[in-house]
Amino acid sequence: MKRKNKDSKFIIYQVLYIFVITVLALKGADLNLKEVISKDKVVSKSVRDSLMVVIDSLYAQGSKFEIKVDPNVAVENIALKEKLLSLNKQLANIKPPENQLPQPIEQKPVVNSQTVLQSPISITQTFLQNTWNVAKNTGNIVAAIYNPDNLNNPLVEIPPNQDKKFNLKNEKQVILKFGNQQQTINVYPMNPPKIKIDRVTTKMDAPAIYVQDLQRITDFNVTIKYQRPDQLKISYTGPISVSGPFKNNNGDLVYNVSLKLASNNQHFQDWVDHFGNLRDASGRYKTNFFFTAYDQISKVNIVVGDSFFFTDFSK
Repeated sequence: MKRKNKDSKFIIYQVLYIFVITVLALKGADLNLKEVISKDKVVSKSVRDSLMVVIDSLYAQGSKFEIKVDPNVAVENIALKEKLLSLNKQLANIKPPENQLPQPIEQKPVVNSQTVLQSPISITQTFLQNTWNVAKNTGNIVAAIYNPDNLNNPLVEIPPNQDKKFNLKNEKQVILKFGNQQQTINVYPMNPPKIKIDRVTTKMDAPAIYVQDLQRITDFNVTIKYQRPDQLKISYTGPISVSGPFKNNNGDLVYNVSLKLASNNQHFQDWVDHFGNLRDASGRYKTNFFFTAYDQISKVNIVVGDSFFFTDFSK
C-alpha cells in the first residue's frame, strides 16, 4: 500500500510540475490561477478536466498532498527570458546565404562641395595669345575654359581624358572651371618670328664674282622660326629666285635663295646703268634682298635682309 501511495504522489507531482511550468512560461511569476483558468486560450478545458479527474481520484483513495511553489521559480523565469533574449540576438546576427544578400547599388561618384580636386589641366601646358591652343583634360570630369570677362560662355569645353583646340586673342589670363572649383591660368604672348639668313656659297669670297655663277646655285638659306608658322604670311623682295618653304626637323620654314639679276650681259649692263653706284668698300657691286614674316592674327611684322656681291656678269 505504501508503494502504491508513493507512485500516486509521484504522478501527482509530475502533473503539477508540468502545470506550474506551463503557467509560469505563459504568465510569469504571477500565480493568479483564477485568471489563468478563466482564459480557455491559455489552458484548454480538456487539460483542466483531465487534471481534476486525477485529483478527485486521489482524494477518493485517501491521499493527501499540497502544492508548493519553488521560491526560485521567478529567478529561473528571468533567467529563461534572458536566454531567449540572447538566442534572439544570436539569430539576428546569423548572415543569410550569399545568394540572398541584397546586391549593392552602384552609384556614380558625386563631387562633394568640400572635395578639393586636382587640376585636370597640367601645369606644363602653356597657353599663348593670338593663336590656337590645345587644352588636354587629364581628369575624369568635364573642364571648361573661360575669358575672365565672360564667365557665362566658355571658350571651350573639354570632356574627360580628351583634348580640344581653341583660339585665344589678347587675353592675359583665362579661368579654368572643373567640378565646383576654378583656377586662373596665365596666357603668354608669343615670341616674334625669327628670320635667320645663312650664306651657303663661297663664291662671293673670291676677288672675281660672276652674276652668272650666282644665278646657277643656292646662295643663301633662309630659316624662319616661329611657334605658329602656319599663321605667318611670308613675302620677299629683291632680285632673287626662291624655292620652298621646306620644313626641317624642328618644324621651321626653310627657303633656298639664288640671285636673279640678269639673263644676259646686256641686261646686266642695263642694271649697272641704274644701280652701278651701289658698291661696297672694295668696289664690288651689291644688291639687297629682304624676307618679311607677318603674323596675320597678332599683326607682328619682322623684316630681315642680306646682300649679294659680284664684279661682272660672267668670265
